[in-house]
Amino acid sequence: MSFTSFRNGLQKAIYSVIDPFVRLLIKIGFTPNAVTITGLILNIGVAIIFIAGGEKGNRGDLSFVGWAGALILFAGLFDMLDGQVARLGNMKSTFGAMFDSVLDRYSELVMFLGICYYLIAHHYFLSSLFAFIAMIGSMMVSYTRARAEGLGVECKGGFMQRPERVVLISLSAIICGITASLIGGDFKVFVPGIPFHVFETMSIFTFPIAVMAVLTNITAVKRLLDSRKALDEKDRLEAERVINSIGKKASVIIVFLAISFPSLSIAQKTSKPISFPVPKGIENQLFYLQRDPNTNTIVCQLNVDKNGELNSSSPVNVFWLRYQENGQKADLNFIQRKFAYGINSRALGNDRYELKFVSYGKFPLYLMKDKNKQYRVFATVNKKQLVLNRIYVHIEGGTFWVPNVKYVELSGTDSATGADVVERMTI
Repeated sequence: MSFTSFRNGLQKAIYSVIDPFVRLLIKIGFTPNAVTITGLILNIGVAIIFIAGGEKGNRGDLSFVGWAGALILFAGLFDMLDGQVARLGNMKSTFGAMFDSVLDRYSELVMFLGICYYLIAHHYFLSSLFAFIAMIGSMMVSYTRARAEGLGVECKGGFMQRPERVVLISLSAIICGITASLIGGDFKVFVPGIPFHVFETMSIFTFPIAVMAVLTNITAVKRLLDSRKALDEKDRLEAERVINSIGKKASVIIVFLAISFPSLSIAQKTSKPISFPVPKGIENQLFYLQRDPNTNTIVCQLNVDKNGELNSSSPVNVFWLRYQENGQKADLNFIQRKFAYGINSRALGNDRYELKFVSYGKFPLYLMKDKNKQYRVFATVNKKQLVLNRIYVHIEGGTFWVPNVKYVELSGTDSATGADVVERMTI
């Protein structure tokens, strides 16, 4: 049985016990917000007990800790009751959920205020530091969930949610107070050779706080990582939805158009040929792609590390040269990379890779070494194998969404003879 299943089962068992009391509260007119306010008032009482213990009690008097623990447990019961009152009394509201969440944070912060004050007042400085770290972790556990849900993803789970924190602090405080009444608040355990005591009665309360300081922050980080996965998946699905809404014809356009320039019109017929620049000075360039109606160019580059080793999982790096913007280099955006100009690769063995544009998988290219042991991209067009240098897409008229693609021209050198080759194909 997983921890989540155990926790949910225990929660249902507790609800079955407290539901009669919940119905009584509803009958006498308690609202969910009134229950939440009652929980806050009780936690203020917890802080008052701890502060009084810090001011009036002595270091060995742990009765204040025990009584505060009992009140924490009682106040925690009201944290569970407000939600049940809302559900069973059919009084749920959006503001009520927010009100409950905000006052729960105040309740927990007020409780930790009292704990930190007590520990500092009696010179438990290291333990007060752990209490402060536990408070930070507790707030971040709640914040990561609230922020993730505000962005539209569920973010639950972890070992230190609010019910576990309430139970751990309250029970450790109660047991500490009871133990102090039996063996004394100044009881200490020493180990020969160690100049300080390794255990004292107060450790029954402070050690669980140290555990909480660690586990709350681990829970917060875990929720952050889980949220990242969920949000990345949400972004991916949203991008796919946008692309699919454009339709099948638009997906063909994306292969050949710079979708980052929606203000450009291609409805007019080109009156004279565009003079395309030739990319120069690009290290490890494999080939480049150009198309009407502007000179912005896609460059495909061999992806190697600083030692010249090929990245076998992603052998080709694709980027823009925006000649319309002074020739600056720019990365592809998400949609261009995932649905247009990005390249999928598949290792074939013997330093050979199959390459396909993500939006047009019918025409494979092959990355492999030539006779000079240099990586080149090879393509077969009209039964000729050429070392690819340039792809040009010629468009005459049409609309932005449905351009009239006349042909695709591939330029390079014949792999057998070394002669310059220009081949055209239609799609």
